Amino acid sequence: MTTIGIIGAGNIGSQLARLAVQHGHQVVIANSRGPETLTDLVTELGEHATAGTREDAATQGEIVVVTVPLGAIDTIPVEPLVGKVVIDTNNYYPQRDGQIAALDEETTTTAEMLQDHLVGAHVVKAFNHIGADHLTEHATPAGTPDRRALVIAGDDAAAKTTVADLIDEFGFDTVDAGALAEGWRIQRDTPGYGPRLTVDELREALAAAKRYRDM
Repeated sequence: MTTIGIIGAGNIGSQLARLAVQHGHQVVIANSRGPETLTDLVTELGEHATAGTREDAATQGEIVVVTVPLGAIDTIPVEPLVGKVVIDTNNYYPQRDGQIAALDEETTTTAEMLQDHLVGAHVVKAFNHIGADHLTEHATPAGTPDRRALVIAGDDAAAKTTVADLIDEFGFDTVDAGALAEGWRIQRDTPGYGPRLTVDELREALAAAKRYRDM
């Protein structure tokens, strides 16, 4: 059993919590409104889930998922995450997040922004290009024909292996896009963002991705 901290209890965070407890993991989930607002979700998840603060999720989690709007990145605790694997699920939506020059100019990515904030953590990009409901609907056992694949990107090989193993356990194959900076290949409006694709199809989609500035 691994304790998975989840910071952000929206659609993606809630679905990942469901997958985690289904596979026997302990979950500590937090949001911006306080643990008392997560009573219904924790009741649904059962005895392996607890609600806490962001500090609780960061401290207790052996693997920690950060799934918050970009404007909340600076609220993520830094010290408890040093040395830990941190999964970034975020996407940049200017209509929601406001214009962020570095992302508009594509001199960085959302995951690199989180890595810059979380000094000493090992950030891996994952779960950002699949609809929340599909996390449970599309999950299938390893070896299933045409199994859906998900992308990871990161700068630490061991951290990527940890996340790939978790993704496999949750029901998906994995395609490694490379370094954290390559996470742009699966950002919104790229060929791999959204559709259900196998490993080979997803690799083709990553190769076909274009920068916004080149479109």
